[in-house]
Amino acid sequence: MNIEPFEQNQDCLLMIKENKFLYNNSVSAGFTTRKNGNGSAPYDTLNTAFHVEDDSAAVLKNRQLTANRIGFPLENWAAARQVHGASIWKAGSADRGRGAMDLESAGADADGIYTREKNVLLTSVYADCVPLLFHAAGHQCAGLAHAGWKGTAMNIAGAFVQTWKNIEQIDPEDIQVVIGPAISKPAYEVDSRVIEAMKQVLPSKSSPPWDEKDNGKFQLDMKEMNRLLLIDAGVPLQQIYVSRHCTYKESRLFFSHRRDGARTGRMMSWIALV
Repeated sequence: MNIEPFEQNQDCLLMIKENKFLYNNSVSAGFTTRKNGNGSAPYDTLNTAFHVEDDSAAVLKNRQLTANRIGFPLENWAAARQVHGASIWKAGSADRGRGAMDLESAGADADGIYTREKNVLLTSVYADCVPLLFHAAGHQCAGLAHAGWKGTAMNIAGAFVQTWKNIEQIDPEDIQVVIGPAISKPAYEVDSRVIEAMKQVLPSKSSPPWDEKDNGKFQLDMKEMNRLLLIDAGVPLQQIYVSRHCTYKESRLFFSHRRDGARTGRMMSWIALV
């Protein structure tokens, strides 16, 4: 879709616009920025991840700030342990609090997480990788996926849709997906190893979302790659919303691993049934 699905709220949050994503007041969903937090450089200021060697007390304060801003208690958050894979974890009310206040208590090793229970706020963290936010309003089901290049090459987008189809009996045509802020094609140069991995999952009739350069490297559009995989999995193209935000280019708004190096913060996507 050409319409930007996010709008800035409170100068530090990107919220999914009302009346998009089958909202109907049944979902809280969005994406944090790097603004208006507690952290000091290079994690300035709203880093939400415990695993990047930031001061854990500052991270916890940032998470509490975010909880207050979105109106969802930190005790109700749930997070998996992200491993750049394609596993999907179903979380419920018994998992509330897991990974919310420290890294050690996180849930399963998984880069996809979903729930069918209300008041369980699912979270995932990013610094250039692609956030995927899923909602099937007619089935009371919502979830997130973290699609780095490795997860994309394992088709985590398709695995998520297939999990809902096989386990939850949700038809792909009933699913809507928001593809969130991530690194853009002009900013994402990769080598042939990455492209060969993408070729293994690229749908047969799709145009490759990459261009070869004179130096033998490639510019890869990770958002488009995931959009193609979602369409191939059966999600109607008109039910996929793609953010125009680039985490690399918008340095005042986002952290970026590619731009800033390993010592940088992470933004957080969230979704909850309410």
